[in-house]
Amino acid sequence: MSGTISRRQVLRGSGLAVATTLLSRFPAGASSLPVLGEYDVVIVGAGASGMTAALTAAKRGLSCVVVEKAPTFGGSAARSGAGIWIPNNPVVLAAGVPDTYAKGAQYLAAVVGDGSSPARQKAFLDNGPQMIAFVMANSPLRFRFMDGYSDYYPELPGGMPNGRSIEPDMLDGNLLGSELAHLNPAYLPVPSGLVVFSSEYKWLNLAAVNAKGTAVSAGCVARYLAATSAGQKPLTMGQSLAAGLRAGLLGANVPVWLNTPLTDLNVEGDRVTGVVVSSNGVLSLVRARRGVIIGSGGFEHNAAMRAQYQRQPIGTSWTVGAKENTGDGIQAGLRAGAALNLMEDSWWGPAIPLPDEPYFCLAERTLPGSLIVNQAGSRFVNEAAPYSDVVHVMYDKNPAAPDIPAWMITDQNYRNRYLFRDVLPALPLPDPWYQSGAVVSAWSIEDLAAKTGLPPATLRATVNRFNGFAFSGTDADFARGKSAYDHYYTDPAVFPNSCLAPLWEAPFYAYKIVPGDLGTKGGMVTDERARVLRADGSVIAGLWAAGNASAAVMGHSYAGAGSTIGPAMTFGYVAANDIAATA
Repeated sequence: MSGTISRRQVLRGSGLAVATTLLSRFPAGASSLPVLGEYDVVIVGAGASGMTAALTAAKRGLSCVVVEKAPTFGGSAARSGAGIWIPNNPVVLAAGVPDTYAKGAQYLAAVVGDGSSPARQKAFLDNGPQMIAFVMANSPLRFRFMDGYSDYYPELPGGMPNGRSIEPDMLDGNLLGSELAHLNPAYLPVPSGLVVFSSEYKWLNLAAVNAKGTAVSAGCVARYLAATSAGQKPLTMGQSLAAGLRAGLLGANVPVWLNTPLTDLNVEGDRVTGVVVSSNGVLSLVRARRGVIIGSGGFEHNAAMRAQYQRQPIGTSWTVGAKENTGDGIQAGLRAGAALNLMEDSWWGPAIPLPDEPYFCLAERTLPGSLIVNQAGSRFVNEAAPYSDVVHVMYDKNPAAPDIPAWMITDQNYRNRYLFRDVLPALPLPDPWYQSGAVVSAWSIEDLAAKTGLPPATLRATVNRFNGFAFSGTDADFARGKSAYDHYYTDPAVFPNSCLAPLWEAPFYAYKIVPGDLGTKGGMVTDERARVLRADGSVIAGLWAAGNASAAVMGHSYAGAGSTIGPAMTFGYVAANDIAATA
């Protein structure tokens, strides 16, 4: 569980802590540095967890400041689809979803198991709905039920086949004034002339072959025209979430200092009393009378940390997390004595290493007419399974990693029917994709195998067997289509199994698949009050953590859409409330 650290992890963490302490740039302490300010609470990171924490602290009457490394606010949350997974929240209950606290607790326990402590799971379930109500009461954010977006394991006790995730409603960017220019851009910008919600992308993928897809596309255009005619700057998904939280901070007069990276924690005695930051190139101290909350994200862009803690092959070029996420907060916590856990894991997902940036595959690997093979030319996983599970299999099935890179195989019929990233159906894929080696095409399966280095006879046999499953509707090898979740991103016009269609029309395509991620999920061990713990379970006074700087309450699993942001915001809220309640 997250509160249980192995001897190896402790020794490894202790070794790094000793090394970094010896190399500290503050041998005489930070007390001699210029003081930029003194607040009740200092929050590190202007992402979802940090801004929620700051909003909570301010509304509890505490003075606070947010220090942010990037020149923008929003972090990885601003780049995301901004799904939020919180059982029994007021938005789904208002939508008539038959969720209950008991169902959520039963499901979370079944999914996470001993991957985190029961106390932390209970804290998430207890505080998540309150956090959503609080955010709506203290910011312009409103939320929508993601109707039909199934929990990732809906067949488990307490699982919801129709889902319990929510996402931000449309927000007018004008609310931010000039601060809108500092919003971190989306990972994939919404196409010009549309206002799209995350839950609508499944239908946009099908717009060429499905009446509802066509209607949803038209609705996205109408929504855009209505908003712009009213003089609004419409924001959705992660852009809406980050902008709404920032608007809440503006209303609460909470300063957010951009371009102000954390360099270290200030520790006096055995208590964290502030942070050392770099401001305009000058090291300075920001004092915290009551506490420091670290919400600085994971370490997905720190090659040395990924090499130290995670399995090969790994790197920093396959992640879609914010580029500033280099583990600064985690390293500072480690130097202060924090225990770490789940450092080997990430919020994984199959990704195509396109030349401009990796593309995190959601619908593409699930839509009928696609399959994924390893370097032996064989299928090895249910392609429609939760994205984190697919990558776990890529790493776990064989330690020699013959499944990395894998290849997703499709045909021209698939290309004619479905959107692929932002390329409309039937249109040619961009030349740079081919030139980079991320995509290969050929007029026969055998030639495709030759171009990708796969065994031709095995790949042909794999495709033939898969085609047989498509005609029968039953995947006898990996049960693709058995779970309700498998069908979320599929084509309802395909029978008898909307997940399965044969590959038959040349040319054929192969897309390189690598273990991408939305961010790392390991970090400082925290308790149910979001307080940072040492390896012996004792509390580091004055230090709290939330989001991907802390070890995830989800453990090694992933309960549903928004299992990153939901807990991040919740434990930011928990941390600030705990500080307010603690003398």
